[in-house]
Amino acid sequence: MGMQRWLGLSVVVVGLSVTTGCSTPSEESQERLAVLEAEAEQLDAVLDDVEERLLGNQAMLQTWQEMGRRHQEVTQLHCQTSEPHMLARMKHYEKMEERVTQMRRRSSVAAVDTVLTSGKSSKHKQGAN
Repeated sequence: MGMQRWLGLSVVVVGLSVTTGCSTPSEESQERLAVLEAEAEQLDAVLDDVEERLLGNQAMLQTWQEMGRRHQEVTQLHCQTSEPHMLARMKHYEKMEERVTQMRRRSSVAAVDTVLTSGKSSKHKQGAN
């Protein structure tokens, strides 16, 4: 029984020394640790880049959503104001056409009057002579 106890105790001592870091790590494990740390730094850089792109894309998405919202507002405003504006323009053009028609009538009546009165004036003048 003494031998088993000594063996058990030595296993515990060796286990404690390995787990507590009392032994020096081998050169191979140090190299592996350095490689893993370098990979971790590379992964951190890649993750930072991905995070930056995601934040940029999120900002771009918010910008496009805001532009879409504003476009919707402008479209609604245009629809609300375009009908009255178009009706006012049509009314204006109708007035202008009315004026042109009246001016044509006046000028044609004036031309007819001129023709009619010019003949009478000549005959009247000739009879006076």
